[in-house]
Amino acid sequence: MPESKGRSKPSYTPPRTAAKAQGPNPRWFLPLMLGLMIVGLLWVVTFYISGQHQFPVPQLGRWNLGVGFGFMMAGFLMTTRWR
Repeated sequence: MPESKGRSKPSYTPPRTAAKAQGPNPRWFLPLMLGLMIVGLLWVVTFYISGQHQFPVPQLGRWNLGVGFGFMMAGFLMTTRWR
């Protein structure tokens, strides 16, 4: 049975230098991140407890859920930048 020919491998190239490590987050980062998640949770809970009519903003109707989840998502997105 014939054997396959080996591929010629490219010469060694060293890995790229890593980007300069950034320092720790500012002091306001963690409280803001947790605050956004808690505000979003309270927004959604208030919407459900109020019977979905009166609070937090009656004109938004079911969009109150979107606002609450938007706050929570902003907080969770901030966790990807937390060091």
